[in-house]
Amino acid sequence: MKLLRPLFTLLLSVLLLPAAQAQVVTDPVFFTDTQPVTIFFDATQGNAGLAGHTGDVFIWTGVVTNLSATDNDWRYVAGTNFNAPAAAEKMTPLGNNRYSITITPRTFYPGLAATNEVVRKLGMVFRGPGGNPQGKAAGGADIFVNVSQANANLQVAFTSPANAGLNPTVVASGASVAVAGTASSAATLTLRLNGTQVAQVTNATSISASVPITQPGVNTLELTAVSGATTVTATTTVVVAPTPATAALPAGAKPDGVTYLPGGTSVIVSFTAPNKGYVYLVGDFNNWQPTNATLLNRTGAGSPSNINISNAAAVTDAATNRWWVRIDNLVAGREYGYQFLVDASLRVADPYAEKILDPNNDRFIPEATYPAAERQYPTGKTSGIVGVFQSNQTPYVWQTTNFQRPARTNMVVYELLVRDFIGRHDFQTLTARRSMQTMIGDTLDYLQRLGVNTIELMPINEFDGNESWGYNPCFYFTPDKYYGTRLAFKQFIDEAHRRGMAVVLDMVLNQSTGQSPMVQMYADASGFEPREGNPWFNVTATHPFNVFSDFNHESAYTRYFSKRVMEYWLKEYKLDGYRFDLSKGFTQTRNTDTGLWSRYDQSRIEIWQDYYNTIVATDATAYPILEHFAADDEERELSNRGMMLWHNMNHAYNEATMGYVSGSNSDLSRAFYRNRGFAQPNLLTYMESHDEERLAYKNKMFGNNGPNGYNVRDQATSMARNEAAAAFFFTVPGPKMIWQFGEVGYDFSINTCSNGTTIQENCRTASKPIRWDYYRESSRRRLYDVYRSLIALKAQPVFANASATYNQDVAGAVKTINISDASLSVTVVGNFDVQAANVNPRFQSTGIWYNYLTGVPITVTNTTATLPLRAGEYAIYTSRQLAKPAGTLLASRATQNAAALRLSAAPNPTATTATLRYELPTASAVSVTLSNVLGATVRTISPAARQAAGPHELQVPVADLANGVYLVRLVVNGQPSVTRLAVQH
Repeated sequence: MKLLRPLFTLLLSVLLLPAAQAQVVTDPVFFTDTQPVTIFFDATQGNAGLAGHTGDVFIWTGVVTNLSATDNDWRYVAGTNFNAPAAAEKMTPLGNNRYSITITPRTFYPGLAATNEVVRKLGMVFRGPGGNPQGKAAGGADIFVNVSQANANLQVAFTSPANAGLNPTVVASGASVAVAGTASSAATLTLRLNGTQVAQVTNATSISASVPITQPGVNTLELTAVSGATTVTATTTVVVAPTPATAALPAGAKPDGVTYLPGGTSVIVSFTAPNKGYVYLVGDFNNWQPTNATLLNRTGAGSPSNINISNAAAVTDAATNRWWVRIDNLVAGREYGYQFLVDASLRVADPYAEKILDPNNDRFIPEATYPAAERQYPTGKTSGIVGVFQSNQTPYVWQTTNFQRPARTNMVVYELLVRDFIGRHDFQTLTARRSMQTMIGDTLDYLQRLGVNTIELMPINEFDGNESWGYNPCFYFTPDKYYGTRLAFKQFIDEAHRRGMAVVLDMVLNQSTGQSPMVQMYADASGFEPREGNPWFNVTATHPFNVFSDFNHESAYTRYFSKRVMEYWLKEYKLDGYRFDLSKGFTQTRNTDTGLWSRYDQSRIEIWQDYYNTIVATDATAYPILEHFAADDEERELSNRGMMLWHNMNHAYNEATMGYVSGSNSDLSRAFYRNRGFAQPNLLTYMESHDEERLAYKNKMFGNNGPNGYNVRDQATSMARNEAAAAFFFTVPGPKMIWQFGEVGYDFSINTCSNGTTIQENCRTASKPIRWDYYRESSRRRLYDVYRSLIALKAQPVFANASATYNQDVAGAVKTINISDASLSVTVVGNFDVQAANVNPRFQSTGIWYNYLTGVPITVTNTTATLPLRAGEYAIYTSRQLAKPAGTLLASRATQNAAALRLSAAPNPTATTATLRYELPTASAVSVTLSNVLGATVRTISPAARQAAGPHELQVPVADLANGVYLVRLVVNGQPSVTRLAVQH
């Protein structure tokens, strides 16, 4: 019962202290991990997330020890489920939004008692019964309380006013502040305000005084304890709301972000924060505490309500609450962390920071990806995300200065997620040149060999966490460190350009997470959701597909910010364009119905016209690709204005590959931009994307069956059918996109979990198996080589010639494409059924045509004579012979086998009979078939089921066959060998 009176006294102080009271106090103030301690929580302080809460409140707490990775790294958390609190975590309600709990740290935290770890801090947040609402420090940070050591010397601390977290206490000018402090043992205690003594006691453990605060801005309270030769000091800050100076932004300074002044020892830092009272800059240059010298100037009065929101140019110094300050006496070339302290209550990073430090996620990034020395957080000095500036940076010298972007008509885009494409998930590895003998090519080598001329990266600017698809952005001017350094990203782009490949960035400007400073400055009680009056964000999203906080693109602030983002990456990183995520969401026309949301929206068109003007003004040939998925008339209008549209054809192509071709299931006609009513080739069509199920996975799981054992689910059959789909994909004029590893038949579901086996819908964005080994499998390697060959074919001028004649019949099971100009004619035929069918090829002329993939010529005497096609069979004919890319392995194995067996046919040509000769190295099972160049079997010859080793001859009758070239296929123990035989009567 010895604690009863001190506890009662402190309880009274907790209940009676003014609004400047700390969010959490303890009794005793100084305690070790083996002492009972009572924690008092004031729900009205910090983020005030539990203010007015009427239900139970629970603590969620852990300890920071000498083995913690950082001063914010909890260990031995006293709880197993944040959303289902246990009875031991329940706080005692004290009334008036105050709660308490008593614990003995060494025994309260599970597992801690069995260790020798030194407890330095208690970390905590508070929450309701289901995990919400949550009480945290200002800005949503965790709350920390220091723990004394058993052998600690004299200690001293303020008990009033005690700052909420790291931020100062704010008082009205002239207010008398109840100041109190305590020492761990008797000492002479002296209290000073701004260096002037205001109270002193001797041989005491506490001191108190009522101190008038009249000086505007920062006031420093200092408490000193002296005992013998020992002197210890504690400080706390009180701020009287200052009146910021009004001053125009200096000439040449950036309206937002950091401007480096000549010499490298001074910077001007600018900040947009409408309707805020005052802003301090804190950082490494002032020990992360506000000073009167780092109070920002205001450029002018104003608020969003008096701005013409239809004109982003209206966001000017005179019309907004824009702020700036000059910082001098810096060390040139040194990195400085910095934040804005808004109204002395909220610390936020600069939305325009080109590098940030994240206390929660950076420490999990491998050294090889981002050196630890370059991501050191100012632990213990501040909280939340920190921006970084550095003067006198060595400018990057671009090596490729003559890069020419591919024409839109010839674009072959490869969409990839760095995380799931290469094991090291960094730009360095993506860029590195490696030997194809030692590594298949987890670098640009692989893509260059495939023939890709544009790389579309899923979002790489800073997002919440580390492993992510990137559609949860929070900072827009810096690459996420999980993928590497800024320098490494520039080197990647430079190397891609050297190899003739453009780089397009997936940019997410529809939404942002609660980590964004622009959300946090105008957030609700949670600290992470926008409230009414936010200059950039809607409180309620305008459309049904929104996630996180929804940007208001009719706000001048949002327009201005978005344009600066668009300009930045094009200029600073020489990017070649953007794929804009969820571009249909850029509207203030509110719709909860998906169908209505997709209808023609003139306001949305004008928003995009405004953004497109900025892109063109910055870089006239940059690619503006919209993930729009709106009605044809709206997309057609956007195309007419010069924008490109992402175009999803996954369903139709996958129905075709699976063999479900009845009705309009596999109608491919909308893959062609003119069939959408587009006058220009601005339709970026794809069979697969990050957002669609993989063709090969659905083939494997749901493929159709046909007669005679034909089964789409068989891997070789699945790959062959994907070849056929590619033949009717790349030969359609207009830009095309491939999703990573689609060229080798990637067959893991989009919903595969990170363990590589479990499939669940909530695993959609989980990391996926990286399967470079697929390239070594014969059927998959053949698919790669077909893609490679078709991409090379697409470069022929006929596919970019707007005057070329183009016809297609791609709605049924049997499909054809015909395209011609003066330089070349191409005919594509394919049977996507699971049984044999005939096709009318509609050759554009009679004469000799060449099978592009095999090189075999045929003579066409009747342009509409039907050709037999087996299930899944396809062919591409050209009016003149074209060489495939060097090194493709199409049919090479059969050719090599034929040479080993000394396979030949003579006479060749023949009119009646040819003699087939071959040598068997061992006794073998043998079969022989004769097929036309489409692969249709026209004759089966059955020698003895098993033949002895040695030379053999076999007669092949052909008198009844039409003139042309045929393939003689000899299968020995299941291995095919092929030679050609010409029939000429």
